[in-house]
Amino acid sequence: MDIIQKIKDLKMRKNAVILAHCYQNIEIDEVADYVGDSLGLSQLAAKTNADIIVFAGVFFMAQTAKILSPDKKVLLPNLASGCNMADMIDEKQIIEFKEKNPNVPVVCYVNSTAEVKAHADICCTSSNAVEVVRSLNVPKVLFVPDAYLGSWVAKNLPNVEVVCYPGFCPTHLRITKEHIEELKKQYPRAKVLIHPECHQEVVALADFVGSTTQIMNYCKNSDAGAFIIGTEMGVVERLERDYPDKTFILACPKAFCHNMKLHTLGDILNSLEDEVNEITLSEDLRLKALVPIEKMIAISQ
Repeated sequence: MDIIQKIKDLKMRKNAVILAHCYQNIEIDEVADYVGDSLGLSQLAAKTNADIIVFAGVFFMAQTAKILSPDKKVLLPNLASGCNMADMIDEKQIIEFKEKNPNVPVVCYVNSTAEVKAHADICCTSSNAVEVVRSLNVPKVLFVPDAYLGSWVAKNLPNVEVVCYPGFCPTHLRITKEHIEELKKQYPRAKVLIHPECHQEVVALADFVGSTTQIMNYCKNSDAGAFIIGTEMGVVERLERDYPDKTFILACPKAFCHNMKLHTLGDILNSLEDEVNEITLSEDLRLKALVPIEKMIAISQ
């Protein structure tokens, strides 16, 4: 039987929901119930009556799904699918970072483990980071783990001192100012859309800065015919599929996340068939990590 049909049959039989981050191999969309950004996917899954969540994303994303859906079984098809940026900070390191900067609120990017989130005051996403920090109404914050998203926040909130942990996304940092400048010469009428995890000198060349979902929505709603896309190549693949009448140019051919691409349809089938690679959290850790997520959701509504 065709592997896609097998997965769909199993999904129905086991009352499962399949989530696919938009950096995934595009064929996974064929079996996914939802495709999008990590937190949004976890929130959507939490609203379903599914018994099982299969998350085609990276480890911290599956943890977040478990934080928001404690009564559902959460499966990560390929356990090797981690996140280089999330791995740059652990529980010990965030505690040390806080000790060096006492009595300063910690804003934690959702691209982090549950263990790190548990020590934060509030979480943020790439789409709401500025809004979250502004809502705190304080003169200084600690920002973990992405120094580049933190720099974007600092640029937009000059009255706030943003002390950044030195983490970064290797995929987005492969996009350079030279890439964008060259493409702007080749495509002078193209809109430049950049993810805030990029170098600030790259962000400075953008017509629009936003999360992957925000970038995709911009392309959907824009009257422009061409776009230079400064984020992971999976976004370009989906835009080309969904809007064939528009032109999409990947900012850098090396904007490719190997960890995201580890998942295959075979991995999804195996994890769902045998219900393996389950993500578990102690209830104490889950509740501690839930607090900063809920605070973020409350101010973003």
